[in-house]
Amino acid sequence: MSSYTKSQSMAVRHKDGPLLVLAGPGSGKTTVVTRRVQYLIQDCGIAPSSILVITFTKAAANEMKERFLRLMGDDHTTVSFGTFHAIFFGILKLSYGFTASNILKEETRYQYLKETVEKLHLEIDDENEFLSGISSEISLIKNERISPEHYFSKNCSEEIFRKIYEQYEEKKQRARMLDFDDMLVYTWELLSQRPDILSAWQKKFQYILVDEFQDINQLQYDILRLLAAPENHLFIVGDDDQSIYRFRGARPEIMLNFQKDYPDAGKVILADNFRSTNQIVEAAGKVIRQNQSRFVKEIQARGGDGLPVKVLEFLDQQQECLYIMKALQGHMEQGGRWSDAAVIYRTNTQPRILIQKLMEFNIPFRVRDQMPNLFEHWIAKNIFCYIRLAMGSNLRRDLLPILNRPKRYINRECLDDEVISWEHMLMYYEDKNYVCEKIEKLRYELKMLKRMGPFAAINYIRHVIGYDDYLREYAQFRRMKEEDLFDVIGELQESARSCQTYEEWFDYIQKYTEEMEQMRRQQQAVRDGVQLTTMHSSKGLEYQKVFILDAAEGITPYKKAVLDADLEEERRMFYVAMTRAKKELTICYAKKQFSHEMKLSRFVRELQGKGEGKHGGTIQNCL
Repeated sequence: MSSYTKSQSMAVRHKDGPLLVLAGPGSGKTTVVTRRVQYLIQDCGIAPSSILVITFTKAAANEMKERFLRLMGDDHTTVSFGTFHAIFFGILKLSYGFTASNILKEETRYQYLKETVEKLHLEIDDENEFLSGISSEISLIKNERISPEHYFSKNCSEEIFRKIYEQYEEKKQRARMLDFDDMLVYTWELLSQRPDILSAWQKKFQYILVDEFQDINQLQYDILRLLAAPENHLFIVGDDDQSIYRFRGARPEIMLNFQKDYPDAGKVILADNFRSTNQIVEAAGKVIRQNQSRFVKEIQARGGDGLPVKVLEFLDQQQECLYIMKALQGHMEQGGRWSDAAVIYRTNTQPRILIQKLMEFNIPFRVRDQMPNLFEHWIAKNIFCYIRLAMGSNLRRDLLPILNRPKRYINRECLDDEVISWEHMLMYYEDKNYVCEKIEKLRYELKMLKRMGPFAAINYIRHVIGYDDYLREYAQFRRMKEEDLFDVIGELQESARSCQTYEEWFDYIQKYTEEMEQMRRQQQAVRDGVQLTTMHSSKGLEYQKVFILDAAEGITPYKKAVLDADLEEERRMFYVAMTRAKKELTICYAKKQFSHEMKLSRFVRELQGKGEGKHGGTIQNCL
């Protein structure tokens, strides 16, 4: 044990009863978990088959198992490593006879939800986003054990949500299928109602270790407490400062209250960061200490002294991305590898300009999160329909999507042919003058659009035709912030600013889409490339050189974060991004994004203190 720190040794040598291990970034927590399992077997004589190690992803569970087997050899394969879902499904298989064929695949789950929405005749424009939101809410109420009758939906009215939920559940049960959330619900019900079965599993898993405990949800924790009783040999490892999955139901307060649930639980803090330099650890600490709901801890850097953390301000995103390109090239000239560097951002829509620059500079890169194509958004498709009609299209498929956007009270049944007949539409509504007026007005508006360039046309569609009014109504129906929809159409309009004609703009869109597709195809072939990742997806990773993109208010913290709990999670995300850096950390901020003036993120101001100064025409703060 001489190679361990004192706190690592204390954690590894813990035998009985509950223990809370707070493991900061780069503190060697995986080593502690695997070594503790080794200690239990070799030094304490615990049977390998009575040890259960749980983590949150299959990849993490496999990695943990591989590291343990390298340490101990293949004679100890009876130690159970798995995710919550895998372990709990194993319990259900033995009790209910379920097989893998009973598990509802994700695509089938979406199909069930899609069929339900269609059956209710809901007019949903962003269907994929809506279904994804509803799916997350169904998971949330199951994992929090909330009754649908008492749940306030974020995506639609309570009545609609309840109908979708009930019909989805009926469809699933008729097919004798269970989804991933049911695995937890059924396990909880089984162990709560059958003391004999619970007792058998308690005897089977006498020592339980949980990694990434900060990501646990309420139902997982409730089942875990049942399994661990009565001895409560529960060894939990995590970092409350890195809890960033509240949208999936993770509840950091479970970890914060662990010692209230287990008053006899010990606590060990792994406060040594072996990953990062003093400067990076100190700067990250200044930020995360602003959070109120956290365990107090002072992380010590063991990565030695390094370069100051840079905070750079740029006029716009073009300048910001150009700087990153030159810095990456300089990194390579000094003998580095592309994959030593990462650019981290808050949302997957941010790196559009960055990707264009990387392609221009022929710098290889890999994107960890699929980046949505702006021009495939439903709002973009609506605008394209208006423009195609203005350019002379007489196809029904171009008119239908925008027929009542904004509201014109026109029934799609008046379009009975693939080719539009305006005269037929007028005859169809000859007894309703107000609808005929709407049809004539639309024809006039399309004639006006024909004379415009794309930027002016989008402005006309928004403010004269009234498309922005439609977006406001839709946002209200979907319980969204209208600003989110206005951001999409604003970015779309900005993309057309430099194009004089519709043809020129459509050529640009086609080229951009082809480049995106080519980029997606080439991703698999990139072996050594700069890593592009969201803050969420960067968790658990580390890089020599890290750039944080667009550290501005409204982006980080994200504009949707209003409550204190939301802002604290945003700060944790920023902390996670900062602590991915081993040697160099550069935080970038553009004063202008499209036509918006941006303000420096409060998180950067927190780490800056008073160290502000000017350098080379931009503000460069070295901390």
